Amino acid sequence: MSFVQILEFDTKRAAEVESLMNEWRTQTEGTRYVRREVVAKHRDRPDHYVAVVEFSSHEEAQRNSKLPETDRFNAHMAKLCEGPIEFSNYDVIRDKS
Repeated sequence: MSFVQILEFDTKRAAEVESLMNEWRTQTEGTRYVRREVVAKHRDRPDHYVAVVEFSSHEEAQRNSKLPETDRFNAHMAKLCEGPIEFSNYDVIRDKS
C-alpha cells in the first residue's frame, strides 16, 4: 500500500525553499525513496504551502527519513520557515486518475 506524507509550512523565503528542495533531489539521486512530490501554495494565505510526498510504502518513507541528506534538509528547512513544519502521515486507500 502506498503512503503519503503531507508537510504544511509557512515561509516568506519560497525561492530559498525551492532551491533547497532541488538541492536535496540532486544530492539523493539514486538513493531517495520518494516516488512523487507535489508542492502547492495556498491561494488565500500567501506564505502558506503544502508538500505532498508519495512513497511506495511507510517503510520506504522511514528509510528516506534516515538518509543523511534528509536530516540536513530538515534542519535547513526549519530555519527557512515561520514556525514549525507540520507533518501528517497517511496510508493511501484509493488512487484513481
